[in-house]
Amino acid sequence: MGSISTAGEAVARIAHLASDVIVSVVPSLKEDSEFSEALRTLQQSNAPSVVAKQRPEVLSVRQNADPLLSVFQPIRAGKLTSVTAASSILVKSIPHLYKLAQYPVVLHVSVQPAGFPDFSDITSIRQSGFTFLQSETLQEAQDIALTAHALAIKSGKGVIHFFDSSASAFKKSIAQEDAQLLGRVIDLDAAAAFQHTRSEETSLYADDGRSATVSFARSQTLNTNNTEAAPLSSSELQSVLVSERNSQRADSSSGSSQRDTSQSGVSVSSATTVESLISKPVSSEDIYRFASQIWETIKESTGRAYDAFSYTGAGNEEAAIFLFGADTGIFATELDSADDSEAYANAGLITARMYRPWLGASLAPLLPKSIKKIAVLEQVRRKTTKWGPVLLDLLMSLKSTGGASPTVVGFQLGYIDEKTVQQALRGVWQNLTSESPLQNLQIGNIDGPKAEPAKLQKPALENAYVKILDQVFGDKLHVANQLGAQNAGISNEISASPEYGFGSLIARKEHRKRFVDEAAAASKSNDFITSAPKEWLSKWALSADSALEANNLAPEVIARLSTDGSATANKFLESKKLFYKESPWLVGSDAWAYDLGNSGVHHVLESGENVNMLIIDSTPYSERAAADSVRRKKDIGLYAMNFGNAYVASVAVYSSYTQVLEAMIEADKFDGPSVVLAYLPYEKENDSPLTILQETKKAVDLGYWPLYRWDPKGDEKGEPNFQLDSERIKKELEEFLARDSYMSQVMKRHPQFASNVSGNFGTEVRQLQKRKAKDAYSQLLDGLAGDPLTVLFASDNGNAEKVSKRLGNRGKARGLKTMVMAMDDFPLEDLPNEQNVVFITSVAGQGEFPQNGRTTWETIKDSTDLDLATVNFSTFGLGDSHYWPRKEDKIYYNKPAKDLHARLVTLGGKELAPVGLGDDQDPDAYETAYQEWEPKLWQSLGVDNVEGLPEEPPPITNEDMKAASNYLRGTIEEGLADTSTGAISASDQQLTKFHGTYMQDDRDLRDERKAQGLEPAYSFMIRCRLPGGVATPKQWLQMDEISTKLGNETMKLTTRQTFQFHGVVKGKLKPAMQAINKSLMTTIAACGDVNRNVMCSSLPTHSSYHAQVHAVSRKISDHLLPKTSAYHEIWLEDDETKEKRKVAGEAIQDHEPLYGPLYLPRKFKVTIAIPPHNDTDVYAHDIGLIAIKGADGNLVGFNVLAGGGMGVTHNNKKTYPRTGSMFGYVPTEQAHIVCEKIMLVQRDHGDRKNRKHARLKYTVDDMGVDVFRRKVEELWGQKFADPAPFKFDSNVDTFGWQKDEKGLNHFTLFVENGRIEDTAEFPMKTGLIEVAKAHKGEFRLTGNQHLILSNVHDDDLAAMKELLKKWKLDNIHFSGMRLSSSACVAFPTCGLAMAESERYLPVLISKLEGTLEEAGLRQDSIVMRMTGCPNGCARPWLAEVAFVGKAYGAYNMYLGGGYHGQRLNKLYRSSIKEDEILEIMQPMIKHYAKERNEGEHFGDFVIRKGYVNETTHGTNFHENTAEDESDGE
Repeated sequence: MGSISTAGEAVARIAHLASDVIVSVVPSLKEDSEFSEALRTLQQSNAPSVVAKQRPEVLSVRQNADPLLSVFQPIRAGKLTSVTAASSILVKSIPHLYKLAQYPVVLHVSVQPAGFPDFSDITSIRQSGFTFLQSETLQEAQDIALTAHALAIKSGKGVIHFFDSSASAFKKSIAQEDAQLLGRVIDLDAAAAFQHTRSEETSLYADDGRSATVSFARSQTLNTNNTEAAPLSSSELQSVLVSERNSQRADSSSGSSQRDTSQSGVSVSSATTVESLISKPVSSEDIYRFASQIWETIKESTGRAYDAFSYTGAGNEEAAIFLFGADTGIFATELDSADDSEAYANAGLITARMYRPWLGASLAPLLPKSIKKIAVLEQVRRKTTKWGPVLLDLLMSLKSTGGASPTVVGFQLGYIDEKTVQQALRGVWQNLTSESPLQNLQIGNIDGPKAEPAKLQKPALENAYVKILDQVFGDKLHVANQLGAQNAGISNEISASPEYGFGSLIARKEHRKRFVDEAAAASKSNDFITSAPKEWLSKWALSADSALEANNLAPEVIARLSTDGSATANKFLESKKLFYKESPWLVGSDAWAYDLGNSGVHHVLESGENVNMLIIDSTPYSERAAADSVRRKKDIGLYAMNFGNAYVASVAVYSSYTQVLEAMIEADKFDGPSVVLAYLPYEKENDSPLTILQETKKAVDLGYWPLYRWDPKGDEKGEPNFQLDSERIKKELEEFLARDSYMSQVMKRHPQFASNVSGNFGTEVRQLQKRKAKDAYSQLLDGLAGDPLTVLFASDNGNAEKVSKRLGNRGKARGLKTMVMAMDDFPLEDLPNEQNVVFITSVAGQGEFPQNGRTTWETIKDSTDLDLATVNFSTFGLGDSHYWPRKEDKIYYNKPAKDLHARLVTLGGKELAPVGLGDDQDPDAYETAYQEWEPKLWQSLGVDNVEGLPEEPPPITNEDMKAASNYLRGTIEEGLADTSTGAISASDQQLTKFHGTYMQDDRDLRDERKAQGLEPAYSFMIRCRLPGGVATPKQWLQMDEISTKLGNETMKLTTRQTFQFHGVVKGKLKPAMQAINKSLMTTIAACGDVNRNVMCSSLPTHSSYHAQVHAVSRKISDHLLPKTSAYHEIWLEDDETKEKRKVAGEAIQDHEPLYGPLYLPRKFKVTIAIPPHNDTDVYAHDIGLIAIKGADGNLVGFNVLAGGGMGVTHNNKKTYPRTGSMFGYVPTEQAHIVCEKIMLVQRDHGDRKNRKHARLKYTVDDMGVDVFRRKVEELWGQKFADPAPFKFDSNVDTFGWQKDEKGLNHFTLFVENGRIEDTAEFPMKTGLIEVAKAHKGEFRLTGNQHLILSNVHDDDLAAMKELLKKWKLDNIHFSGMRLSSSACVAFPTCGLAMAESERYLPVLISKLEGTLEEAGLRQDSIVMRMTGCPNGCARPWLAEVAFVGKAYGAYNMYLGGGYHGQRLNKLYRSSIKEDEILEIMQPMIKHYAKERNEGEHFGDFVIRKGYVNETTHGTNFHENTAEDESDGE
């Protein structure tokens, strides 16, 4: 058993053991309380609880966010709830305390400030109805915390346990609690009974009449004398000694004391007669009796005795000290060690263990008869009565006993420590023993040590919005309640409040008005030396109320006054900021939303003043918060809109940066109050931007945080008052707002419906959908003969779904009534009624169920009442035995199927066939095991010998789709016109790729939308075709506008040198395509089984040569372009033209001279590299052209590589990456022809049956390089010449300014992972708009996802540098590793992603940069790449170090790629997570720094040092890896 050294830990451990929910009140989400670390440790270790059915929930709440509101929902739901907090929250929570006192809530309160606590926080709330218990040592803190929980459960009333954790007696360590003792002390039956209750109360502040009661048998209401039975009275307490009193009370209780909730000293009858029970409110005597029983149990187990009061002394003392709030240990030590010469040497010491209820009657018998004087020392600095509260309690108690009472003298206790306690006691005794003692005499230093005040700090994450304010308004911004501002005589806490800020703004407004009047008067005076100030002051005074005019004139006025030199001019200059019409703001948090009347929000709105409020809400979206109608804050937006005089906006910087800017600008222009509600959800202030982004997207997408702007004067300007900016769900939100208006009235009239209406709507919809779908299918099957067979699947990639549907069709053919659906779509309550059920599931992540089966599994796993005794079942799993190569990870192989099968057996299910385990490593992958499993299933069902089974149609392949598409038309137009869904059909999803767009869905939102009964958040990615990556400034502006108005406000510069847009919803797809074409770009063939965007080295230092090579890239692109007119018809034709063409009968027949109706077997990629820069990874593509320069410096031809390619499938060794093979040299004029012929050989000889084997690289290896080359030469009619010599130096970009041979300047910007977006810290997108407006040259997109500002003339250089500096676009001072990194998009939009990539690689590099700095490698280029899956979009297989996603958070690590992009890397470690990555990389980096050769690159070093073997060809990529895969399971 370990030890405990702090009160926070002792109390937290007890609370965790005795609660279902612990509300942990923290100073801020960044700063822990004294309880936080212990609670966090208990959570992380899955520590058990004595009372909770599941692991206790710890809910962190900021102390300024009305934390006790968080208690109502769980306690009313039957969850035993405790709170850990500082005493500073108590007084502000008084409205809640009176209601919570009637529930078994426990508040563990550390009295603050530490070192010199003020117990007035406790005395101020003493009448709130709670029981108050105090502990004064660390051991007492543990025992009294246990008492508090046991007493709350036993009495049904709230208990506040308070203590001063800084007291000297808390410094000694103690043993950890005894869990068995908890089980004996806590009434587990009473706890269980409460957990099965649900409170009907819904109000927060109104008294709903709830009162804690105690029940007992009717016969016990009368004693033998027919008088009402009562708990032990004070007259029965005869002995002074605590132990004796406890034993007396213990003797009077019967049975197990912790189980006895109703007896009051009467033994339980053993008769079997059933008596009726009656209830009465819990009395003070009941509380004392319950506490005594609890303390007796603790004493029996530990020997430690407790009572309501404690008296220490020999029993013959004449004077005693009653201490409340002081450090008892200091006083006790001094009294014990005092010399007999000291007047206080023989004093007794009294302390209260139970402060409320105040059991004064039990105190009098405790005191020796000899006591004549009592000094009451109270550490209560904020008195609410003339006399100390404990003094009044004691006086009344002694008076009520009758007879002569001791003299009681009250003292106000200041700060006392070991050095001053002797002097303090002498002062106390001197006053106490005087003839006329003074009351309320101050003892000690009343001010105490200067405690460091809690420093108000704005959470760092919330700086995002303040930075935007700074960017928009600059020097004109005035935040009236800014933290850290110097305000004479005003504390930071007060000056940061909205009330103070509002008052200061009003004062500032009046000050400026006086300033304007003074300026107007001065303009007519002769107080200036020169005449200029008068003229300019007059102009300014007339325009002072117009922000635009006043701010334009202000610099001129200030300049004239500065040169005047008169006293009047100097006086105006002292307040020169007032010449500007400022943008006045109050900035606050969502804490303002808990009490609108007292937060300052109401005052601003009521005033009608021109004040802007920015209120930052940090509450993350969650189902729990949405369902808790009590906990939800007031809707400030709705409140302000109801005023009718305020501009209101709801914004989220991680959703729409543009909308934030618009809202702030509109708020500033609005003449009246403005409220901007800004969303920034986080649990902790060190949450990553990725976490905040995901939370924001959920909240905005699902309507929890709608984006809108409300201008009550909009109709005056001919604009709508309400503008909804959450475009994706605009229609749904409008319907929601209309419905919400009605529902709000329903909830007001019928509060009992509130939580159902607001919280459960999505859940009910989902359940209803399941029920309707299942019932409809059941009705369909009723008319059929045969036994029923239900097939339920869980599938992420579609394989399990495909197998399930095939099984269903085969079952129908055998006469069975089959039903096939996703597991989570099946109403699980119907499972016991099913006759035959088959479960088919694949594997997601580390042995997890796919998304559409997780809810089903969680329910089945945890269910205790599912009876499957009449259900026949079988399971089949699809997995990969080599996917997790380490032996300890083999449990993940087909884990869902195995776990589900075992659980179904446990629940009584009967096995139809043994669990089938499909393995991708078998000869026919999962089909090998499936062919053995399916016949067993039919045999068990008695349908194995059915004759005349129809022949199954072959599955539809991509080749079938292309053949039936009528040259890529399909049903795309019909799908676009279908407004009932945001998706298009599966076949059209394949065809639209040829048109340059992929359908995707936002994977961050999948689970939440599914839970709400909504389809996935479908949108489309659009990729432009931009040969060589060269664009004009005008095109850049057009692309930016498309991304802002039609996309998700970001652009992606891809690894193929083009623009990519994400988040384009179906309704905006056609306008986006048309806008791209208007910019003289296209998207045709940017994706699909055709030649895609042709790449070309950027080469900023040789512009003329680059122009020649770039021209070839355009020629190849145009030459290999598909000729179908489907693109023009679908995307570009207007409706009128289309109608005419249809009437004409569509006589034009498409023809594809190069591709034919089936196009290519797979995608085809061409790239051009210009030595010495291999910045396009020329070896990685189907065709790689290496430009060869002639003696005259002009382009003469190309060396041709063929057969490169990056796509791989994890653990499928038949798939591999490959570098291109050298075919030879061709002259420039033949380059496009050779590309055509290589493509035609691939068209005719590529594998069209197996898409995993369809790329050119496999065709080259299957045929052999020489045979393939001869085929090309036959078609071409010429032969390749020997390759010309060339040399590559690197495959990374050169950043910064460079000058070309024409004297033009080029600047390469660092764009991390190609993402162009605005953030509060770095508004890159906006900056590049300004650059594009000023730029006269061109933009070049690089193959490494960066951007080159090309062809800047010397005359424009200085201005361009200044512009880049202004927007921080000139910053290239990053580590060499970061500058050499690259990542694909992956989550959230890529449907193939298995792990994060673009959003995670920057984070990983940041964690490695410290090691790089330490090793002296910060400036060294190490090529690091990351992809979310093995398809290789960021070309990871050529990187010196690469991470390829395997599952969420897990990556395969590859080492040894060539720095010039010429060599493949090799697997080093499989399926490792961040901690392992860092453990591997950090020492490896140091090793490289220490032992590398001169000029040796990282990829070469790891091969030389034996970390990995060299990969010499794609076919040995999987051989001799550093981590051998184990076959053992």
